[in-house]
Amino acid sequence: MSEKALAQDDWQTWLRANSRRLLLCARQWTNSYADAEDVLQEAFVRYWKHQRHLEGSPEALIITSIRRAAIDLGRSRARRVNRETQSYELGERTVSFELSDDDEARVLDAALQKLPAEQREVVVMKIWGELTFDQIAKELNISQNTAASRYRYALDGLRKHLKGKKI
Repeated sequence: MSEKALAQDDWQTWLRANSRRLLLCARQWTNSYADAEDVLQEAFVRYWKHQRHLEGSPEALIITSIRRAAIDLGRSRARRVNRETQSYELGERTVSFELSDDDEARVLDAALQKLPAEQREVVVMKIWGELTFDQIAKELNISQNTAASRYRYALDGLRKHLKGKKI
C-alpha cells in the first residue's frame, strides 16, 4: 500500500472516530446543524492546507480551526445582514422554536445557548474538543485559572438551566 493510501486510511479512521464529537463542538459556535457542518468542512480544509498528516494529536489544531471558521462565518453573516439592512428596510421578523423536552440533545443545546459566550466556549473546547485547560487558555489568550473558572461557572449555569429537565 502506498504512503498516500495509508495516510488516507488513517484520516478516514480518525474522522470516523471523531466526526460526531467535532460536529457537536462546531454546533455550539453556530446557529444550526447545517452551519456546523459547513464550519466543520471549512475547518478541515484549512487544517489540510497547513497540516496534511495526523502526527501526534491533531485535536487542538482542528478545534482551533473549527472555532476560527465559526467566527468567520458569524462575521460574514453579520456583514451581510448589515449590508441588507442598509440597502432596504426590513420588517420585524420573529421566529420562535419550541424545544421538545424528550429530545436530550435539544434540551442540552438550549441550556448551552443560555450560557454567556465565554463560558460556553470553554465548555465546548473542554468537553467536545477534549482540550486541556492549558490548551484552552493558550487559544483564548487567558490564564489557565480563568479557563478553569469559566468552565466551573458554566457547569453551575448548566445545572441551574437543566434543573427539573428530563435528560
